[in-house]
Amino acid sequence: MKVKTILVSQPAPTTENNPYFELADKLKVKIDFRSFIHVEEVDAKEIRAHKIDLKNYTAVILTSRNAVDNFFRIADEMRFKVPQDMKYFCLSEAVAFYLQRYIVYRKRKIYVGEKNFCDLMKIIKKHKDERYLLPSTDKLQSNIPDDLNESGVKWDNAVMYRTVISDLSDLENVFYDILVFFSPSGIDSLYHNFPGFKQNNTRIAVFGNTTQEAALARGLVCNIVAPTPETPSMTMALEKYITEVNKSSSKEILEKTG
Repeated sequence: MKVKTILVSQPAPTTENNPYFELADKLKVKIDFRSFIHVEEVDAKEIRAHKIDLKNYTAVILTSRNAVDNFFRIADEMRFKVPQDMKYFCLSEAVAFYLQRYIVYRKRKIYVGEKNFCDLMKIIKKHKDERYLLPSTDKLQSNIPDDLNESGVKWDNAVMYRTVISDLSDLENVFYDILVFFSPSGIDSLYHNFPGFKQNNTRIAVFGNTTQEAALARGLVCNIVAPTPETPSMTMALEKYITEVNKSSSKEILEKTG
């Protein structure tokens, strides 16, 4: 079936130059955005109650932009001036680049992973003398603490924000050709809001292994999967799928009418 509408389970981009907008224009499809989950901040008092004192750490492990925002928010609430020699270990270049909102990038010690947390762990293991803080959500992937514990480095986890399911009741009678997910929490939100959801002709796009596993566990068929060597981004995966499907659908229509 031809693809005409897509719902991306994330907030709408805030910049005009965005690959999703380019994709919509190029393939003449409608792309809507809606957060299936949202983040709620944890108060600094709760962090203190868990015996987290920021001055005890020499390095921070940052796995997302939310982790960056909330680390500096908590530092501000605790009136802690982050020292210039603090080391930052970032999951990706995107996270590292986002740090520029808070620090002078060129004057800091920043280490960046390549693809996943395993890649970042290779770098962390080379700096075993550091005392690491991992700011995170309450939905932390189990492999992250497992890898850190196995490495033997000194580290603590500070839950600085919580991932909460959003209310999607207004979408009950709205249907899309493709639903795009980026986390297991997004899949959970779908079924929390719509317990009787049936995939039928809806195509499911997933980003990352854990998201795919969550979708499969719910009995969903994952029609579009990223990242892959051929399609490292979700927009590239969507473009490839839609181009092939819509071309095939148009050909079938021509054959039937011809």
